[in-house]
Amino acid sequence: MKYFNENNVEISKSMFNRIRSTNKLLDIPGDSVNHKKLTLREKRGKITNKALLEMLLEKEIKQELDSTKPIVIIYYPGKDTCNSSGSATKESRKLWFEQLEDGINQVAQTKPIYIFKNNEGLEKYDGILTWHKDPEQIIERLFFEHHYPCSSFVVISIDGNYISYFGEFGKEYVWEATQIMNK
Repeated sequence: MKYFNENNVEISKSMFNRIRSTNKLLDIPGDSVNHKKLTLREKRGKITNKALLEMLLEKEIKQELDSTKPIVIIYYPGKDTCNSSGSATKESRKLWFEQLEDGINQVAQTKPIYIFKNNEGLEKYDGILTWHKDPEQIIERLFFEHHYPCSSFVVISIDGNYISYFGEFGKEYVWEATQIMNK
């Protein structure tokens, strides 16, 4: 097995594990099955065709988006060891998402859209959240090129700037990104 840092420079396994243990970076598969690579947990950028993204999302969720508000997307990549383990109950999961939504509403008067790539494992959200299929894989193509563990999120400003966060996250990260993208 070969190990690489976020700049694709080969590093030792112990250095890889030491950096990974800080939780500031995630590990993803490298260019081959014998490679592991570190990647940053956050990416900022700008999409070129926000109108197309909005149109595809509106068609999928059957609801018009408010173009004066940021778009907040919680993205579920499909079942993995991170999102299929844990001790959360239906009640604690419901409370967590209610708090998430309350915070987003306070910051930007909007609600998140829940998007999945693969719905295997989503049954634990039945009666709590409504998930929608990634229309034409646009969310994956624009923001999530790898399968990041658990789930991820992206917040897109009205002018197309975005902050995406890869892997397991706290509500506070979503609120902060929403606040930044709402300015």
